[in-house]
Amino acid sequence: MLIGIDWGGTKMEVIAIAEDGRELVRHRVPTPREDYDGSIRAVQGLVAHAEAATGRTGTVGIGLPGSPNPRTGIIRNANSWWLNGRALGADLEAALGRPIRLANDGNCLAVSEAVDGAGAGRHVVHAIILGTGHGSGIAIDGRPHDGFQGLGGEIGHYTLPWPKEGEVPGPKCWCGRHGCLDMMCSGTGFELDYERATGTRLSGREIVALKRAGDPAAVASYGRYVDRVARSLALLIDILDPDILVLGGGMSNVDELYVDLPPAVAPYVFADEVATPIVKAVHGDSSGVRGAAWLWKS
Repeated sequence: MLIGIDWGGTKMEVIAIAEDGRELVRHRVPTPREDYDGSIRAVQGLVAHAEAATGRTGTVGIGLPGSPNPRTGIIRNANSWWLNGRALGADLEAALGRPIRLANDGNCLAVSEAVDGAGAGRHVVHAIILGTGHGSGIAIDGRPHDGFQGLGGEIGHYTLPWPKEGEVPGPKCWCGRHGCLDMMCSGTGFELDYERATGTRLSGREIVALKRAGDPAAVASYGRYVDRVARSLALLIDILDPDILVLGGGMSNVDELYVDLPPAVAPYVFADEVATPIVKAVHGDSSGVRGAAWLWKS
């Protein structure tokens, strides 16, 4: 069987699947925040739980919010900052007594949807996360495209393309720069935009509900959000020209996006037409952890 672990900022989830994709077991625990050794023990516990519940042993793949340097194995760019600078892969292999595979969580989303999701059968699947942050991952023929430096799909920390009045320099990002897509096109960015316009902080779900009720401020904030995400997607199409764009994360559950984004993307793409499908992840919130397991299938 194949074991996948989704290493989130607040929770860690394990899934075990059979080689035909059937789910065998699933389990979650809180992430031991700011505790590297505790995190290693948590992974050991999750793997032990999956194997005890099924009576089988399995390969282990892990998706995390960051990526290992392909030459050194050292983790960098993780917002779970206590992982940065650590040889996480080697430490986990020593703890588990077996080889493991690590990948960025965006790449795990892409692999999941490429293997048996919205992008099944497609050559190049580009998965976009619209959640707490804004990132992406790339799968080519069902395999993660990490890139020469392990930075493939790392879109969260370039600035919003084709900036408009009032968007420069943009809000300060946790990386220290201003105007990063992570702060403009994420669900967090949607909430911050509404707060800047109204002085009131609401959840993305509450803002969408107000928008559907016709609230002018919420309608305007949603319109700005669609335009900003459209600019991010247009740049990705210009650079990679994928077969399909698959959306995941909390904002991917806003059904109107799949009607509103395609015409919003088109004016920014350097082409006479834009036929790239923009679709929702079939496996929803489970896609990342399934993709971590599928790292051993690719």
